[in-house]
Amino acid sequence: MKNTIQDKTKLVNSVFSKVYNKYDLMNDVMSFGIHRIWKNKFIDWMNPSSNSSLIDVASGTGDIAKLFSLRNKNLSAITCVEPNEGMFKKGKDNLINFKNIKWIKSKAEILPVEDSKYDFYSISYGIRNVSDINKTLNEAYRVLKPGGRFMCLEFSKIDNELLNFLYKNYSKVIPALGKYIVGSSKPYEYLINSIDSFYNQEQLLKLISKHGFAHVEYRNLSNGISAIHSGWKI
Repeated sequence: MKNTIQDKTKLVNSVFSKVYNKYDLMNDVMSFGIHRIWKNKFIDWMNPSSNSSLIDVASGTGDIAKLFSLRNKNLSAITCVEPNEGMFKKGKDNLINFKNIKWIKSKAEILPVEDSKYDFYSISYGIRNVSDINKTLNEAYRVLKPGGRFMCLEFSKIDNELLNFLYKNYSKVIPALGKYIVGSSKPYEYLINSIDSFYNQEQLLKLISKHGFAHVEYRNLSNGISAIHSGWKI
């Protein structure tokens, strides 16, 4: 088990070390820009107040933290957590003018912050990549205040047969796009395989509930290409 976790950690780190410099461009190309609509819907459902605090885990290039901050006129205290060196530097550079955002280089499974600190915990297209999802969810619960909210945006399972057929066939093209834009197809072969092997909406809902969160629910985006899960620390 330990070797499996270490292997995944190395694999994921290798993947993001290859793509961080053109990560945002590739996301725009792959999704035709729709990922930006999904992220805005994610923030819409969070509906944070101006004094809400956020820990954004697996922050990548900082999209969620930026949207959260702008929604609250940059009044919120935000902590971004990112384990990959390249993504960490890219995210910090992207958000260098946001003085209310601080960055921590750390894994989702071990957050170097105190208990019951944040109003919101967000993880966007990151939970699929963690080495230990159970530890990740335990940490999410630990760092939230009582009454705090867990929010997860992730690729999921499509609920429309025709769309699923089209999506599966389109997915076969994505590694070639990665090769052309990023210079390597392997990170996007990993992407497709990790999406296929990840939990469906109901399975992830049950797992989140198992770790103590209450009132867990989800909303599909684009017929389940992505899904938002929400849960509360009561």
